[in-house]
Amino acid sequence: MDFNDTKEQAVFRAKAKSWLAANAQAKRQGLMAGTQEDRYQQAVDWYHKRYDAGFSCLTWPKEYGGQGLSQMYQVIWNQEVSHYGEPDEYFVIGIGNCGPALMTFASEEQKQTLLPRMARADDIWCQLFSEPGAGSDVAGLSTKAEKTGDEWNINGQKIWTSGAQYSRYGVILTRTDPEVSKYRGLTMFMIDLKQPGVEVKPIKQIDGGSHFNEVFFNDAVIPDNYRLGEVNEGWGAALMVLMNERLANATAAPDGFEDFLNWAKASDIDGVPASQDPIVRDKLATWYAQHAGVEATTFRMITAVAKGGVPGAEGSLGKLVGASMNQEIANFVIQQLDAGGQLTGDESTPLDGHFQSAVLMAPGIRLAGGTDEIMRNIIAEQVLGLPQEPRADKGIPYKDIPSGNTGA
Repeated sequence: MDFNDTKEQAVFRAKAKSWLAANAQAKRQGLMAGTQEDRYQQAVDWYHKRYDAGFSCLTWPKEYGGQGLSQMYQVIWNQEVSHYGEPDEYFVIGIGNCGPALMTFASEEQKQTLLPRMARADDIWCQLFSEPGAGSDVAGLSTKAEKTGDEWNINGQKIWTSGAQYSRYGVILTRTDPEVSKYRGLTMFMIDLKQPGVEVKPIKQIDGGSHFNEVFFNDAVIPDNYRLGEVNEGWGAALMVLMNERLANATAAPDGFEDFLNWAKASDIDGVPASQDPIVRDKLATWYAQHAGVEATTFRMITAVAKGGVPGAEGSLGKLVGASMNQEIANFVIQQLDAGGQLTGDESTPLDGHFQSAVLMAPGIRLAGGTDEIMRNIIAEQVLGLPQEPRADKGIPYKDIPSGNTGA
């Protein structure tokens, strides 16, 4: 691909630079301060400013709150905003995953009503796929939806739902027919999380926050016009959401290299600049190669999307390499900080506690959007064309699969 801006893209980049310089916070200034609720409100305020300035959801159609631009403009924005400390991708799951699902399956009235509010962060959305009994097997879910007249009753549980405690709506995958293959009996809906029959329970995490949640559904009633796609064809709809998730993760998930590079430039190890330490220099070379490879792969995927393609399985490569690299970098820097690496939440904490926070969040980042094992299988089967893993449940009706997860 051509990495040079077109004339129109150069104008947009200059406009973004100017607006960010006047409106965005410096990196690591303010974002890490306060409680999780404080940071959430900072993110909402930031999205309001972005939307009002015309920088929100750049690739969405204008009638749905976007700017109708190509994916390359989103790349330019990501490059420029990365120099600042704003929570720019705080609601990436709703905007990156749920938004495309609504554009594909919702009615025109629903799109006109819901999408602009999502784009401005007036309504937060979450993705309700994972379940306690299914692990990484999304299609093994047991949350059931039963139709009565023009309504559906939802019963079951979801887990690891990011941002559910702040969300007004969610996209939920349910089982509507246990008599067929686990992939064929699924249906996807959108659901109001503030309605009766829905209970959200935040999960306390090692970093002190509650980024993930359990969500329980007890006879939650939703109308049939909240259905996204055809009955029992939810797996295809879910794959579309997951493909967009990979694109969103590839463009937003941290790999830690830029922070590591800045640390190496500014820090000393035993009185010697870190950038001159042979071990640090070796790490810089290794991680730069991985960072550049992931970046090039992401650009290649974005180029395909910009030409009318769909996000491909190669997005899993960025997740697999970037998430593990982010964890390795955080652990390495904490070791170099020695006793200072134990400090958090104090004005004397090195680098505002960035790497301490990264160490605690890294395991969750590796799990979110699919474990390493799932990413390797996707790459092997869908990118390299290797044979699929043997599946004992292939072609078996869901109700006959021998497991403890057959509550549907």
